[in-house]
Amino acid sequence: MNTITIRLSVMMFLQFFIWGGWFVTLGTFLGGTLGASGGEIGMAFSTQSWGAIIAPFIIGLIADRFFNAERILGILHLVGAVLMYLMYQSGDFASFYPYVLGYMIAYMPTLALVNSVSFGQMKDPTKEFGKIRVWGTIGWIVAGLVISYVFSWDSQQAIADGMLRNTFMLCAIASAALGVYSFTLPATPPASKGQEASGLGELLGLDALSLLKDKNFLVFFLSSVLICIPLAFYYQNANPFLTEIGVENATGKMTLGQVSEVLFMLALPVFLNRFGIKLTLMLGMAAWVLRYALFALGDADGGVMLLIVGIALHGICYDFFFVSGQIYTNAKATEQCKSAAQGLITLATYGVGMLVGFWVAGQVTDAYVTDAGHDWAPIWYFPAGFALAVLVIFVLLFKGEKVEAND
Repeated sequence: MNTITIRLSVMMFLQFFIWGGWFVTLGTFLGGTLGASGGEIGMAFSTQSWGAIIAPFIIGLIADRFFNAERILGILHLVGAVLMYLMYQSGDFASFYPYVLGYMIAYMPTLALVNSVSFGQMKDPTKEFGKIRVWGTIGWIVAGLVISYVFSWDSQQAIADGMLRNTFMLCAIASAALGVYSFTLPATPPASKGQEASGLGELLGLDALSLLKDKNFLVFFLSSVLICIPLAFYYQNANPFLTEIGVENATGKMTLGQVSEVLFMLALPVFLNRFGIKLTLMLGMAAWVLRYALFALGDADGGVMLLIVGIALHGICYDFFFVSGQIYTNAKATEQCKSAAQGLITLATYGVGMLVGFWVAGQVTDAYVTDAGHDWAPIWYFPAGFALAVLVIFVLLFKGEKVEAND
């Protein structure tokens, strides 16, 4: 491993350590420490979607045209460190929300910036990027293990004592470190310096709308938006659910999902080439149905293995639908609009789809509040049924295609 690879791997590790260090336990913190309602928790999680919607403007209008990517990355993480510290100090949801909104607007563009910095140093990204990106997943895993097994901030007693807010201090320190570190990274000049600014349509991927004339792609596109509603339930409710029902070291156990993600990522190209895109996407959606059914049936005693299996399904849930969907989008798009097509699908899913999903998850969660906490079974049956409906519609309307993926 050469010096550049090590430096980029450290960057990627910190990038996702920061995200995994607070986002997984956000719902638990808001409900258990700040006393937020399901609707308010949904508002907090939806800041990710607002960040995803605003990110193309920051990348397309600023980072791609005027400043080096590593400098923008450093500035955004330093700003993020301040906002994260203010989140740590917040005593109620009203004061917390503006900071988390500002933070996600600052953080979401950095996901593209770390890729830009990485690609700018590579001769063959198809062979080199995976070895660096995997350190991001490792960073997410380490964050969860540290929270659960080193500090035990997610235990019921620690949550009652307000210790979970320390995750924000931890991530503020990591964000400040990455902010400073970013200025030492190799120079990555703006890709479009000197070119006239693109129209909003190009920045948002709207020039890829012609792809929707293809019936198969239209079915896939709408399914992608709709399946983000069940996806939002996992991000918003999984950690509060596991913690509330008494699963020990819930955050650490949830890192099994990221381990699964790495393993199934390796299997995905083989599966796509052998069985085709339709079966791969179907399996991804079916895994969401099964995962939520297992969550509805499981408990912290005799049914804990059902919960573990549900967590471990994350690799199939995410890789076989969202990653294979990115591959499918790339295959369907022309050379002139490949980037625009990816921008469009990202905006539709992480932007619009999950924005709606977090709102729905908040409303459903609030509908099943009990004196003891929540009646979790119907909360999980809702996204299971929704994912099943999307799966049925997809099976009936999507025609099989062969999409190759290099492994």
